[in-house]
Amino acid sequence: MEPDEILLECEDRMDKTIEYLGRELRGIRTGRANTALIEYLKVDYYGSATDLRELAAVSVVDATTLVVKPFDPGAKNEIIKAIETSDLGLNPQSDGGTIRISIPSPTAQRRQQLISQVKKLGEDAKVAVRNERRDANKSLDGAQSELKIADDVIKSSKGDVDDLTKKATSKIDEMVNGKVTEIEDI
Repeated sequence: MEPDEILLECEDRMDKTIEYLGRELRGIRTGRANTALIEYLKVDYYGSATDLRELAAVSVVDATTLVVKPFDPGAKNEIIKAIETSDLGLNPQSDGGTIRISIPSPTAQRRQQLISQVKKLGEDAKVAVRNERRDANKSLDGAQSELKIADDVIKSSKGDVDDLTKKATSKIDEMVNGKVTEIEDI
């Protein structure tokens, strides 16, 4: 593989890691209602684990209330069960054909747990980015021996990989710090 292809693949994988972190961070609860909090909850729907967003319309009514409107009224009890058994600490209330979920403000202890969870997700993302850097550098070394590419080209490409790594790591830090600030705000 050519050095340019290796760089593009490395950058693509790092971007995917950052996207994944963003999805994970959206699912972490703060004191404010957010549909991303429950959209990806798995609901046992006719024997298969299905995302809640595929079974119901989820909307924010006000800053502390979510409303879930199932497309199939028969799935309402399964949706309630999935929300109750999730690790989010939410208490759904059945309201006719809809489900109302009040989002309580987390306690100080719960906020600290959430902050440590966010920091762990950030560190896991950084590890994934560093693994991508390692893999790209190995690929560059392999390409050098296979394709007889000059040392200065490989050295330059490795510098580009390091730049991509620094950029991705700073983006991860920015995302984690933003989420920590959001959790700390009451």
